[in-house]
Amino acid sequence: MTNSADLASCESADIQRRILELIEGASSIAISGHTSPDGDALGSVLGLGLSLMKFFPNKDIALLLADEDPVPRIYRFMEGSDRLVPASAYTGNPDLFISVDVPVVERLNNSAEVLRRSKHVVCFDHHPAREEFAELSLRRVKAAACAMIIDRFLDNCGIVARDGVATCLLCGLVTDTGRFQYQNADAAAFHAASRLVAHGADPARVALEVYQSMRVEFLHLKSIVMGRIKTVAHGRVAYSYAYQSDLEACGVTSDECDGLVDVVRSVMGVEVCMFLKGIEGDTKVRGNLRSKGDLDVSEIAANFGGGGHHAAAGFSNNGTILETLTVALPMLAELVGEDPASVTVEL
Repeated sequence: MTNSADLASCESADIQRRILELIEGASSIAISGHTSPDGDALGSVLGLGLSLMKFFPNKDIALLLADEDPVPRIYRFMEGSDRLVPASAYTGNPDLFISVDVPVVERLNNSAEVLRRSKHVVCFDHHPAREEFAELSLRRVKAAACAMIIDRFLDNCGIVARDGVATCLLCGLVTDTGRFQYQNADAAAFHAASRLVAHGADPARVALEVYQSMRVEFLHLKSIVMGRIKTVAHGRVAYSYAYQSDLEACGVTSDECDGLVDVVRSVMGVEVCMFLKGIEGDTKVRGNLRSKGDLDVSEIAANFGGGGHHAAAGFSNNGTILETLTVALPMLAELVGEDPASVTVEL
């Protein structure tokens, strides 16, 4: 039977103790975040993995990428990023597999096969889950970032993340709160950030590398995306998109596009928004959804097999940008209380 606990629940101490016992008893450990990793997934993998490497130097600990793609450029500054390897290249059968920032097995992509080869499975996550896939899960859906859960767990185990490792966890927290601008930037998030900075995390480095080091090529793509922004549902829903050919023409890699949804989100009067990016010759898309208020966009993502939080979610879809807009925009219009039949899709 799967065991799960919120960090604030009475079961938490027991779950954390049992997770630590699995870590202590494992000779080999593999740690992975989700496909198309963001700052929180990568920061959590690195923060947990590097901490365990330092505390248990004799263990074989592998840090995995769920995809074949390299670490996104803006996150390569994090300590240990050069240790991350594609899961497809990892041939071990670890005693313990640790999933971070992943609510469903499908989001593990190639790392799911490593999970299936593992003796034990543990999950750290802050997303709602339809069902638990791990033997032990430490899930806190109110946490602003998975990095907060990792930091608390390490601290409760007597392991303090310091300096560069603390910066990895801070990067996860900063990016998942949108630089503390999203609704999840609560008192607990600021308290966690304060703790990490006190332990040597460098917020200025995170800001510089993630938000203030954009290539000119990316800014050209950003201008294209801005020029395509349109609204429906009386201005309450906004959307924009980029074709794979746009990325190629501008000389931009797919991993550089994470922040483009926030450009669409910034439109005045918009309550929910969507950004679509063409992949695989524009035969498929990756979508990002955002909400400014209490509206839950994760259910929209779930309709496409994706997921996330009520204010931020993502998905992939087998279809063109136009086909995806035709299905998704009426859903978003209905979410804000407008007539879905009134939506006209324009490119």
